[in-house]
Amino acid sequence: MMHRRQLLAGLGTTFVAALAPGALRAAPIKPGENAALLVIDVQNCFLPGGSLAVKDGDQVVPVINKIAKVFANVVLTQDWHTPGHISFASSHPGKKPFEMIDLPYGKQVLWPDHCVQGTDGAALAKDLAIPQAGLVIRKGFHHTVDSYSGFTEADAKTTTGLAAYLKARAIDTVFVAGLATDFCVAWTALDARKAGFATYVVEDGCRAIDTQGSLAKAWTDMAAAGVQRIQSTDIAA
Repeated sequence: MMHRRQLLAGLGTTFVAALAPGALRAAPIKPGENAALLVIDVQNCFLPGGSLAVKDGDQVVPVINKIAKVFANVVLTQDWHTPGHISFASSHPGKKPFEMIDLPYGKQVLWPDHCVQGTDGAALAKDLAIPQAGLVIRKGFHHTVDSYSGFTEADAKTTTGLAAYLKARAIDTVFVAGLATDFCVAWTALDARKAGFATYVVEDGCRAIDTQGSLAKAWTDMAAAGVQRIQSTDIAA
């Protein structure tokens, strides 16, 4: 029988690990040719001063630039909405940003107008420096359906083709970073798991909106799906 002190020591270790995911990782993770970095929606509208600014959103850029150097495979996503998109509060008289409505595909958060096709707000952050990125996936361009995930739109049926692109290149592991943790990053990570990819979210390479408990829920949902939560320092340089 395990001694009580041994049991308590073991529980203590588990508790510390839960509080600081990645802190007890034995060795850095070295991404190989079978791994891809997914950089989610690092666009002007989501940076300070943008129409849907994520607090400290600009701070993800140097983190992402640094870790991207060790990836041969990088995909960027770009929110790319039509004017008057169904997800905009301005498209629904009497509604305000961050209110919730029901649409044919389910619950929809209403947002300030953002990332309208061809505008400066929709452009990728100018300080992103990832010349080896092989693909930019544009999402949310269907007028009547929102799209958070880089894999599947909010109707849970319309795909972007990202999973097929990755699998055609024999990629089985993805690392996700960008904006925002609790929406587009989380939905991308969850869909990556559904598609069968081993999935890591680089926490310090993300920032959150965190409205009505959305950040805590996102981490809970990701953990339940088997998404691993790491820091950029867990990735071997």
